[in-house]
Order: sequence, then C-alpha cells, then structure tokens
Amino acid sequence: MTAHSLSLDHLVISARTLEEGEQYVADALGVAPAGGGAHPLMRTHNRLLGLWGGVYLEVIAIDPHASAAHAATHAATRAAADSGTPRPRLFALDDPATHARLENGPYLSHWVARVERPKRLAAWQAQYPQRIAPVVPMTRGDFTWGLTVPDDGSFPAWQGAGDGVLPSLIQWDSACHPSQVLAPANLALKALKAVHPQAALIGEQLRWLGAEHLLDVQSTGGAAALVAEFETPEGPRTLS
Repeated sequence: MTAHSLSLDHLVISARTLEEGEQYVADALGVAPAGGGAHPLMRTHNRLLGLWGGVYLEVIAIDPHASAAHAATHAATRAAADSGTPRPRLFALDDPATHARLENGPYLSHWVARVERPKRLAAWQAQYPQRIAPVVPMTRGDFTWGLTVPDDGSFPAWQGAGDGVLPSLIQWDSACHPSQVLAPANLALKALKAVHPQAALIGEQLRWLGAEHLLDVQSTGGAAALVAEFETPEGPRTLS
C-alpha cells in the first residue's frame, strides 16, 4: 500500500461530441462546461467545469479535426511513429462498447486521482508495473502532465476488474492546476459512488493506492457504474 493518500483531481464525462457532453452537464447541473482544448497525442479534446475544492469536471470526446499523422509523430509517441500507427485513445474512447454506450448519450465514465509531489508518479509506476499502468506525458496548451494509460487505451484494472471505476493517476508538471484558471461554478461535489460486480477487488486496489477515501463502492449483480452527487444553488443534483 502507498504511504501517501491520493486526492481527487477530476471527473470524466465521455461523449460522442463536446456539444452533446456540454448539454448533458448543463441539463444535469445547470451550468455548461467551457474552456478546455485539444490533446494532440490522444486525438481528443475537452471542455472543463470548475468545482469547489480544486476539483473539476471534464467532458471529453474524440476530436474530429485531429490528425492521426500528427499524433503518430508527437514526441511522446516515437514508438508509434516508427510503426506509422498512433496509439489508442485514452478512456476506452476507441472501444466499440464505448461507442455503443455513447449512442444513448454522454455518461460519467471515469475519475482521475492526483499524485502529489514529492512522490513521483513515474518512479512509483516503475516499481509496481503490475499495479499501475504506464505513465504517458501529455499536453494541452500550456499544461503538461503525466497520466497513467494502459497501452491499449482501456480503463485501469486490477485482476480484470476496472470498467472506469478504478482511477487513472495524474501528476501535474505545470505550476498551475486547471482548476485555478476555471471560473467558479458554485457547485460542490458531495460524494462519488460506484457499484461493481467485483467490488472486493476494486476495494483492494483502492486501498493499495491510498484512494479508498475518495470512492464509496458497493457490490452489484449488474453492470459497473459511477454516480457523482453535487450540491448546487438549485439543490442536490447527480451525474451518472
């Protein structure tokens, strides 16, 4: 188990398009995400919504204007460039199952936990590669960070259990965190909950990561799912 507890960095809403994702969040929380930008390496783009406490909400979608050739020649994808093939997109956005689910609309697909310095995410991953996916250097405008992303672009998993319920890990290299430049939306995340058919395995990995305090996970006989509960000026709201 890690000696340092993690903190919640951001929530992830997957969408077919940014416009669909923005509308979904606006309908649910009363405020639409804004700002954001493109991730050249992953051929995705996003919109962001600031929450209380240095946390934010990310709407992410495949960027229809991104160039596969650009991604394949990105400095962080030299191996992919050698084969002429860009790496799979993160958060399972290339998975046919994700595409099928997004036909029914955007949804809360994932969450990301922050690793604070002086602990170094890359060194931690190198020590426990069976527990932590490879760290990929990423950029968006002036922001730079390392994010754990399995080589096939899938969600993190432990002994086959994941489905977006286990967090990706992030460590920011930029002095400024995105939440510091987002306009406050007067929204507070009150609880992050999940159900999973392999809740015991999920709980084991969360404890090992030092993230069990961030997610309330319960067992289910159905599909895995995440639910975020918010306090808004109009009262309690949820995203799922």
